[in-house]
Amino acid sequence: MKAPTGSLLTIGFGTTVAMWSMGYLGRLPAVLLPSPAVLLLLLACVLGGGFVAGRHLGWNLPAIAAAGAVTGALNLLILGSFLGSERPGGVVPSAAIWVPGSILLTVVLALAGAAVGARWFRTRRPFENWCGAFVWVAVAATSLLLAAGGIVTSAEAGLAVDDWPTSFGYNMFLYPFSRMTGGIYYEHAHRLMGFLVGVTTLTMAILLARTERRRWIRNLAWIAVLTVLVQGVLGGLRVTDRNLALAMVHGILAQLFFSSLVALAAFNSSRWKGDRPRSGRPGLRGDRVLSGAVVLLIVFQLVLGAAQRHFQQVLLLHILTGLAVVAPMCVHVGFRTWGTNPDQPLLRRLGLALAGLIGVQLLLGFGTYLATRGAVAGTLPATADLILSTLHQWTGAVLLALAVSTFCWSFRLLGHLDEGAAASAQAAS
Repeated sequence: MKAPTGSLLTIGFGTTVAMWSMGYLGRLPAVLLPSPAVLLLLLACVLGGGFVAGRHLGWNLPAIAAAGAVTGALNLLILGSFLGSERPGGVVPSAAIWVPGSILLTVVLALAGAAVGARWFRTRRPFENWCGAFVWVAVAATSLLLAAGGIVTSAEAGLAVDDWPTSFGYNMFLYPFSRMTGGIYYEHAHRLMGFLVGVTTLTMAILLARTERRRWIRNLAWIAVLTVLVQGVLGGLRVTDRNLALAMVHGILAQLFFSSLVALAAFNSSRWKGDRPRSGRPGLRGDRVLSGAVVLLIVFQLVLGAAQRHFQQVLLLHILTGLAVVAPMCVHVGFRTWGTNPDQPLLRRLGLALAGLIGVQLLLGFGTYLATRGAVAGTLPATADLILSTLHQWTGAVLLALAVSTFCWSFRLLGHLDEGAAASAQAAS
């Protein structure tokens, strides 16, 4: 049985994102797991990807091998760091063995995982929305990139590698891993992840262009590709021009891009494309206005946060806006979304998540303030400031994506009373 192309790409790219997440976190200077432990985590990710393939595709050897080959090929972006020679642009002689050998090993491990997963092959309810699942893989990759970018800013490592698109004269993919220490590790890993997000986004756009009937969805996917290209150029110019304003724009656009991918994932979900009628209720127009206002307020707050992180000049305004405006609005809209939609479980969950996450964000903001003051005074380690600052920035991006999701789903699941009645009558007939 021939497997859908989307399934191979989703499993292959998804496994890669999981491996890069484990590898990046495991080798962070604050964590620094032993190399054998990191290797075991990476192998477990490949086995897990194979298990998922076997679970959904059965013992389809060509399909599983193809998914494993996709993962192996993508991981060459990292493997080059271990195969580059001390001379810029050169590779070690053993690269001719390691490149095909690493792909073959990935395929073998994927097949081993699939052999187990195939025992629970879902023959009755096979998963079909692989394109929608691939968009979520792009979301996951971008989420990792946001965290890595936040660490770069928090550690003030944006210029740790002072040239672009090369890295100290080396090809970006061949820069020796042994030299990736401290801020260089933060910045160079961020560059590699950015390339992975770019490849993932381009693949997503091509996949949707081939399978998606809705033209506006295809257009949104290509806009995402354009955004990634702009982001790459902005990141490079930030290095070559030593421009903090470009760094600020780069960070803000990254969070907007993340939210747009989350919205695109919603648009491509099975629930969105299903034929479930919308619920009708009064006061919907006002609720949508409030939901849209929350999105704009969070964007404004993120701009203030980015300005503070790069220029340290708007802290008081950032704090007051968050406490007096953004937080109360998030709590109000969140609980209102939860309370006024008893027949829409998804909206209720989104509302509760919005109200709860703003509380977490306030605590992280307070913790970041204390950690920054403590790091400057020498009473707290710099690591505490780095971790809390990055979590605060990353949670802000997730909060924006959550608000965007709430706004989008209110249009898909809810209608005015006359619209809801008409939809119910049409469903009944």
